[in-house]
Amino acid sequence: MNIPYRPIALVLLALSFSGLLLERARAGGGHFHAPVADPLVREECGSCHLAFAPSMLPTSSWTRMMGELENHFGADASVSPAAAEKITRYLVDNAADTGGQRYGSKLMRGVSLQNAPQRITELPKWVREHREVPAREWTNSKVKSKANCAACHSGAERGYYDD
Repeated sequence: MNIPYRPIALVLLALSFSGLLLERARAGGGHFHAPVADPLVREECGSCHLAFAPSMLPTSSWTRMMGELENHFGADASVSPAAAEKITRYLVDNAADTGGQRYGSKLMRGVSLQNAPQRITELPKWVREHREVPAREWTNSKVKSKANCAACHSGAERGYYDD
């Protein structure tokens, strides 16, 4: 029996390509950060802004931020000591340099983990990827600030920042 090689090669190529697409979709594309899964973190952090994925900052940033909740970017975001401990543990366990490495490693390139910013918008990769956004966009009434990811990224709450 003579089996033509061309159809087999095309099938193998199609399967390989499908596998590549499936892996990229499963990983969430190049700009995926697993969204907050902890209900307490979603509730407390998400009551004022998008509950940012822990993989967007390293442990040092989250620890410092949680230690300064009475002055959280100009607002008092204090929570009970028990809640603060639970939130801190979740953020640290899933930070870019710990459990969230799979998602946060690209965002952390060129960042000193000991002296990392607390603002995601100050990370070099974030700055590079948003440099073409005109300044007026950040003050648009629908956007209001650089920290309002969901204004431009419709999938932000699900961890997708490709759009």
